[in-house]
Amino acid sequence: MARASRLVKPASQDLIHLEVLRTERLSPRWVRVTLGGGEIAKFAPLGYDQWFRIFLSNTGAGSDEGLERIPAKANKIFGYLKYLRIPDGMRPVMRNYSVRAYRAAGASGGSEIDVDFVLHGSGPEAGPASRWADAVVPGESVVVIDEGLSFNPDRGTEKLLLVADETGAPAVASICNSVPSSATGLAIIEAPSADDILEFDHPAGVEVRWIVRPEGTKPGTMALEALQALPAPASDTHAFIVGEQSLPTAARRHLVAQGHDKDRISFVGYWRVGAASPAPKSQQAQPAAGAH
Repeated sequence: MARASRLVKPASQDLIHLEVLRTERLSPRWVRVTLGGGEIAKFAPLGYDQWFRIFLSNTGAGSDEGLERIPAKANKIFGYLKYLRIPDGMRPVMRNYSVRAYRAAGASGGSEIDVDFVLHGSGPEAGPASRWADAVVPGESVVVIDEGLSFNPDRGTEKLLLVADETGAPAVASICNSVPSSATGLAIIEAPSADDILEFDHPAGVEVRWIVRPEGTKPGTMALEALQALPAPASDTHAFIVGEQSLPTAARRHLVAQGHDKDRISFVGYWRVGAASPAPKSQQAQPAAGAH
């Protein structure tokens, strides 16, 4: 196949000011936050695993003071350096997340974006995005910067191999909602408990296989073992692997060792055990999808 670009960039990466419309507890470890209002008309949906940087207020509920100081191009190195100059205690939290669903404006109201947050722990042990999602109320403000896709459809949408831990589940679900109904393949998703298995629509030819991770097991371990137990995928299969950093790294190495074309593999480390989030993408040579 012709070499496909690793990423699909959006037409615009302007700051987009939005507000929280509502929240929904989906499971013990999942909270869905629906965003809209504000400048939602500036957001251009791309489907698949579209991801964005989200800036969350760090100055208390209902306060937009820090958000108003976010510089343009805060996702680029010089803008990021300006972002770091915002005083501690006022500087918004910046994290990367995937669009779980986008709904266009209609008779019932304006456009909306669903974002699913994994709750990592509780209280002081939880990351700042987890604490925010667990406590946020409608009316609070956020700022986002669209970053496009890591799942490049030019690499294939008909034959799929999707592998993820829980942080990649929203991206996998959105991909399954975006590919043709004729698509075939397998999605392997590791969940921290049976209560955190979230069913979603997918093509009839795509099998969705959930694996519950035993307590104390490193995230991504079970998904990787399930992948390694499979026969080599067909040469025209688009493999998409995301989650805790070691999962996509080891999975890609395994597929390449089986002879799979590197240009048919999309892989992203969303997070790392022992760290609240990976290094800011503006500090990395090859930015990737959202870290959860």
